[in-house]
Amino acid sequence: MRTQSDSASGSPATGTLYSVSNNYIGATSPWRESAITWNNAPSLSSGALAAVGDTRESQDVEVSVDNIVKAAGTYSFALVGDSTNSAFFDSAEEGPTGPTLRLTCSAGATPTPTTTATATPTPTSTATPKPTAGIWISRAEVMALPMSGKAWEALKRDALSSWGTPDIQNQDSNQDVLTFAGAIYAVRTGDKVVEQRVVQSLEDAMGTESGGRTLALGRNLLSYVLAADIIGYRDAAFVNWVSKVRSTTLDGRTLVSTHNDRPNNWGTHAGASRMAADLYVGDMSDFAKAATVFRGYLGDRNAYAGFKYGELWWQADPSKPVGINPQGAMKDGHPIDGVLPDDQRRAGDFTWPPPKENYVWEALQGATVQAEILTRAGYPAWSWSDEALRRAIIWLHDVDAFPAGNDDTWIPWLVNSAYGTRFPAPSPARHGKNIGYADWTHAQ
Repeated sequence: MRTQSDSASGSPATGTLYSVSNNYIGATSPWRESAITWNNAPSLSSGALAAVGDTRESQDVEVSVDNIVKAAGTYSFALVGDSTNSAFFDSAEEGPTGPTLRLTCSAGATPTPTTTATATPTPTSTATPKPTAGIWISRAEVMALPMSGKAWEALKRDALSSWGTPDIQNQDSNQDVLTFAGAIYAVRTGDKVVEQRVVQSLEDAMGTESGGRTLALGRNLLSYVLAADIIGYRDAAFVNWVSKVRSTTLDGRTLVSTHNDRPNNWGTHAGASRMAADLYVGDMSDFAKAATVFRGYLGDRNAYAGFKYGELWWQADPSKPVGINPQGAMKDGHPIDGVLPDDQRRAGDFTWPPPKENYVWEALQGATVQAEILTRAGYPAWSWSDEALRRAIIWLHDVDAFPAGNDDTWIPWLVNSAYGTRFPAPSPARHGKNIGYADWTHAQ
């Protein structure tokens, strides 16, 4: 492995090289260059690979990693300083002077492609998630979680409460989320009585979307589908309803058209329910289309640009509007990187300091769920558009001073799980309009 010290540093005792995990410490998610910190960096392996001695400015440093790199894959390394006279090394962004992995093959052998290794504290992981069992969470994952603590007690309380009657057309109904809590509880405890309550809710929910709007369907369909998935409910009538309800016209729109057209909370909720329904009924063709729409929402207009926007006050480039403003975006000298323009506009024309707009957090309820569902299906959605969702949360926290509250407090748990971040995340967290309990299902 080869890297180069920068043009202004050197050290008589540069450090020691270790092999480390590809994941954040204590987590299963791959670390990312833009999110890794001293606190969440993977721990060192038990044995040092090599010591790096004296280095001078702009000096190439080569270390053998033959004992670790034996096949194609992703490898992570840490270079730990042994001196108070620090040395700094170029990262991947520096191009040819950044870290590289050199392979020496025996005569006649064909080199095996291997992911470039990095010896600096801020490398980039390019691993793509592999499809994972369960649309939201698998039974095996549920069974591995603890039946203790504030998060579990809150889930248990909701699972054993009176859920009321399914009413999908009511956009303020929480019956769907409580049914999901019941499904999770039933799987973890083996409680067949609660499981039967879940089945009854699923049967009673069918058709209750009539008379409502796609905002209500987007909010309320998701948890019913996830509940059915986690308990393994595959009744033919329910599966058929889930398939057809995606294209049912409600007040002039369908779930799919709402996702395709609306770059705001309507569209993000619709997209989350659409994706869950696609996976539940096995419609991978529409799932791929939904993934493309979401990629466009996050800012990739080359992937999709068919949204119908409202006022463009908060857009970084009104001629090229997006769902989340791009990295480094500024307006009138103020940072708007990560702003959700079509929801932030609900607070009015651009002004500074920025107003605190609740619709932004509601849009993130649907957007973060889409990212998680896509990731579990093998799409690296959390990383799309320069980690657009992480940037959105950063803007709300650091610029707008507007952290998650009320029924949005489950979102930071999901985001922290995805990025290895440490945004404030209370427990027990309140469930949201479409899902909840991430403080139990996605606690790090």
